[in-house]
Amino acid sequence: MRIADIPQVMEVERESFPSMWPPTAYKRELQQNRLAHYIVVVEHRPAHTGARRGAQAPPAIEEPQPRQGGPVGRLLGELRQILGGDDGRLPPPEQREELVLGFVGVWLLPDEAHIVTIAVRDSHRRQGIGEFLLIAAIELAQRAGQPLMTLECRVSNEPALALYEKYGFQQLGLRPRYYSDTHEDALILTTSSLLSLKYQAALEQLKREHRQRWGDLAERDG
Repeated sequence: MRIADIPQVMEVERESFPSMWPPTAYKRELQQNRLAHYIVVVEHRPAHTGARRGAQAPPAIEEPQPRQGGPVGRLLGELRQILGGDDGRLPPPEQREELVLGFVGVWLLPDEAHIVTIAVRDSHRRQGIGEFLLIAAIELAQRAGQPLMTLECRVSNEPALALYEKYGFQQLGLRPRYYSDTHEDALILTTSSLLSLKYQAALEQLKREHRQRWGDLAERDG
């Protein structure tokens, strides 16, 4: 994720969550939080020609950029706040040369990798993008040598729970009334074998299945 992506990230977040971070929180995460890594999937449409003809370039995943030093922005916990914030004036999605389709945020903590947020643009859901972002987060943790990944998920979010189970996440516990908007409980999910040969082989098979169903997504550094 780049600073310039934040207005579009706010769009995706608004479609996905009842409560939101302010734009300044993402800017602090990118510039000051050494533990934070944010990845976006972007559809590139140079000069809008692909958008008009329906011949769009494949979405690309953009790797996190090195960030400036600084203190950790916040502690783990309920991160989202009902805070306003103008996300700027943006042209309609069909007129943009780059369209942010989804994003994932990961904190590489001393003893685990923690997914703090993951979301996909409403118009591009059920196209394998959320799964692709989860794969990217897992691979980021593996490259950092993290054997453990955790996250929280609403107990009612059955599609997300099924996806996490597919990638080896298991229920570790429960956070009662975790979400401030509805006071819904959150399941604590974890997979503790990211670096094992068995898990790496299973991940490669899942990646092959994802490519066979959804096609290749180009990858480039941010």
